[in-house]
Amino acid sequence: MIRVSEIRLPLDHEPAALKATLLARLGIAPGRLRSFTVFKRSADSRRKSAILLVYIVDAEVEDEAAALASLAGDRHIAPTPDMTFRPAAPAPAGADRPLVVGFGPCGIFAALILAEAGYRPIVLERGKAVRERTVDTFKFWRQRVLDPASNVQFGEGGAGTFSDGKLYSQIRDPDHYGRKVLAEFVAAGAPEEILYVAHPHIGTFRLVSMVEAIRAKIEALGGEIRFQSRVSDIVISEQGGRKHIDGVVLENGETIAARHVVMALGHSSRDTFEMLHRRGVFFEAKPLSIGVRIEHPQSIIDRAQYGKFAGNKILGAAEYRLSHQATNGRTVYSFCMCPGGTVVAAASEEGRLVTNGMSQYSRQERNANSGLVVSLTPADFPGDARENPLAGIAFQRHWEEQAFAAGGASWRAPAQLVGDFLKKIPSTELRTATPSYRPGVTPTDLSLCLPAWAVEAIREAIPVFGRQIKGYDMDDAVMTGVETRTSSPCRMTRRDDRQSLSVDGLYPAGEGAGYAGGIYSAAIDGIRTAKAVAENIAGRTEG
Repeated sequence: MIRVSEIRLPLDHEPAALKATLLARLGIAPGRLRSFTVFKRSADSRRKSAILLVYIVDAEVEDEAAALASLAGDRHIAPTPDMTFRPAAPAPAGADRPLVVGFGPCGIFAALILAEAGYRPIVLERGKAVRERTVDTFKFWRQRVLDPASNVQFGEGGAGTFSDGKLYSQIRDPDHYGRKVLAEFVAAGAPEEILYVAHPHIGTFRLVSMVEAIRAKIEALGGEIRFQSRVSDIVISEQGGRKHIDGVVLENGETIAARHVVMALGHSSRDTFEMLHRRGVFFEAKPLSIGVRIEHPQSIIDRAQYGKFAGNKILGAAEYRLSHQATNGRTVYSFCMCPGGTVVAAASEEGRLVTNGMSQYSRQERNANSGLVVSLTPADFPGDARENPLAGIAFQRHWEEQAFAAGGASWRAPAQLVGDFLKKIPSTELRTATPSYRPGVTPTDLSLCLPAWAVEAIREAIPVFGRQIKGYDMDDAVMTGVETRTSSPCRMTRRDDRQSLSVDGLYPAGEGAGYAGGIYSAAIDGIRTAKAVAENIAGRTEG
C-alpha cells in the first residue's frame, strides 16, 4: 500500500474528485489503481472564504515498487506503515490471573488485551456498572443527591463516559495502538467515521452502550469484572531489599492474592492515592491547571471559525484551541472544548464543587463550552511538595470547597458574565448565553474561588482570545467555576518496564497514575501496560 498525504479539495467537492486527484498525484492510469481508502480527513479553515478538506489516502496499486520509485522525490508519498496490532504474549499454562484496578479507558483496554491473550484478568471497579452509574449521576444533577462512589468520576467507563468522547491526542504512538482502540470502539458500536476523521468523538450516550459491549467481550474471553469493589489496601512482601505486591484488600475485608496488579486509577481516586502513598508506593507531585468553564452560543463560534460555511454538515459544530502566555508567567489555555454541549457537575466528594464539559455525538446543544484554565506547578501547592507529593490534592480540595461556598453550598455552581469578570464586579444576572450547568448556577464573583494569579492571567487572556475568535470576549458569555481536575495531581512514577519504582508487580497506568490525559491516551497506555504485564508473566523481555 502507498500512503498519499496532503490531498486538498474544496469543501463541496464531488465524490469522484478524490479518486481523480489521487490518480494525478500518483501519476498512474486508472487501471493501475486497485483500491483506496481514506486514512484521515481534516478541514483547513484558515481561509474562511475557501475552506478545504485535506485527505490522507492509502492506495493499493499495480507494481507498487515502481510507483514508489517514480515518486521518490515527493515527501507526501510513502509506503503505508504497518499498523497491524500484535497481541500480548500468550498466557502460559497455569499463569497467574492479573488484577486490574479501575475500569475506565485504561483499565478497559488493559483488561481487554490481557483477556485476548488468555490471562483471564480480574477487574476491580469501585463504582457501579455504567447503566446504574448513569442513574446515580442524573439523580445528582437533578436532585442534588451525590453518591461518592457512583458519579461523573467513578464507575464503569471512567470520567470519559460523561464527556465529549474525544478520541485523539498529541501523544506519540509509534506502534499504532490507537488504531486498535478505534477498531474496538467501532466493533462496539461507534460510527465508522472515527477511523478517519481528524478529531473523532463519540458522545456520552453512545459511550454507555459501547462500554457494555467491550465488557461483554472481556467476560466472554474469561475476564471477570467486579463492581462496587473498592480497593482499600494492598498486600506487600519484602525480600532482598525489594518490595513486591502480593494482593489487594477490598473495602469489605476480602483479600485477593495477585503478583501482577495494574493500577488504572482515575485522576480523582484521592483516597487510593493516599493509601498507596502510606504503603510506600513512590509518588511525585506534578503540574496541574485550574480555571473555569466558559460558554458561548455555538452559533457564534461556528461563524467565527467557518464564516459562510457555518452549519455545514461535514464541518459540524466548530471547535477551537487557544493558548496565551500571560505577563505573570502563567499559561492560559482552552481545555476539553465541547462543541454543542453542556457544562456538568463533576463532584465526587461532599462539599467540593467541580465542573466538566460533556457533549452528545450530535453536538446539537445551544452552547459551546470549554475549560479556560491556568497552569500551575507543585510550587503553588501548600507546604513542600517534595515532602508531600500528594499536596496537589489539598490544593484542589481547597478551591473546590471555595466554589461550593460561592455557589451557595447547595451544589449550585458560581457563575459570572465575562463582561463583569473583566470589570471586576460581581454578576447579579445572566443573559445571552444561558448557562447549561445543572443543578443550576449562582451569579457571583469568581475571584472568590480562584487563586489571584489565575484571575489575573484569565483577565489578560480573554481579550487576546477575543481577537482570535470574534465574540469570545462578548460581555454576555458566561463563566462557571471551578475546573480543577484537568489531570492527576500526582504521578506514580514507573520504570521502563512500567512497574512502580518502589513496588515490583505494581503497574501504575493511565490518567490517575499521571501518564495519560483523556480517553484515547489512557486507552493506549492501558494497552502498553497490559503487554508489559503479559511479557513479565510469560517470562520474556519486553521488546
